[in-house]
Amino acid sequence: MEQKIYEALKWASSYLVESGRDANAGELAMKHVMGVSRSTLLARLHDRLTGEQCDAFSNMIIRHAGGEPIQHLIGKEEFYGRSFTVNGSVLIPRPETEELVYHALEQIKDIAHPIIADIGTGSGAIAVTMKAERPDASVYAVDLSFEAIKTASENAEALDTEITFLQGDLAEPLIKQGLKVDVLLSNPPYIPAGERESLSTVVVDYEPHMALFGGEDGLDLYRKLAEQLPLIVKQGGLVGVETGAGQTREVAALFQAAFPSGKVNIVYDINKKDRMVFLHV
Repeated sequence: MEQKIYEALKWASSYLVESGRDANAGELAMKHVMGVSRSTLLARLHDRLTGEQCDAFSNMIIRHAGGEPIQHLIGKEEFYGRSFTVNGSVLIPRPETEELVYHALEQIKDIAHPIIADIGTGSGAIAVTMKAERPDASVYAVDLSFEAIKTASENAEALDTEITFLQGDLAEPLIKQGLKVDVLLSNPPYIPAGERESLSTVVVDYEPHMALFGGEDGLDLYRKLAEQLPLIVKQGGLVGVETGAGQTREVAALFQAAFPSGKVNIVYDINKKDRMVFLHV
């Protein structure tokens, strides 16, 4: 049945809220179905959808209400003003990670031609964004998952950024090459294993567990990374990681132990939650 755009969006909003999902997903689905920007969509709210568009839209909404991430249904997610391909092999980029990138860029303005490493690159959002924002940088991206590297490589190519991709566990591929970096960034798995049951099905059933869970207390990957840092970060370099809220003090202590003379800072996100740790070596 044909209907006007605003009518379809109103239905989607109510249906999603009743299903415990974010009502805004309806707008994302509609933009995708129509192939338009948000401003164009808002200008055309009284236009009628075709029967085919109605079917495609309602199908996406019903599937999202059932648990499938809207980003997987669309196949894309926005990050730092750019569109990244996402799928079940990679973590969907989050706004909090944009803040990690922003703070890192602010702190390396005075470093010319930096060598940057993104550990656990996933979709490549951090690595690609750093290269796009700092074209003079040499950027390396590492992930244990071959499928993640494949997706990240596609994003790098689509966004015309030259990244060196390496497969392996955390920083081990860089250590094997004897590479020293000016900047190391990472958004490692940090959800404690015991919190699995409390997660939304959108997350736990559709996103890769190796990118979500970090052991019993969520800190396993930080411990291992802290041991590796002295082998790969240059004197005067910067390390920046995202953490779960409430984990920053423990991660900061790990980094301080790895670099006793280094300066460690805890940074809060826009929602006033402690979400980032930076280490100046």
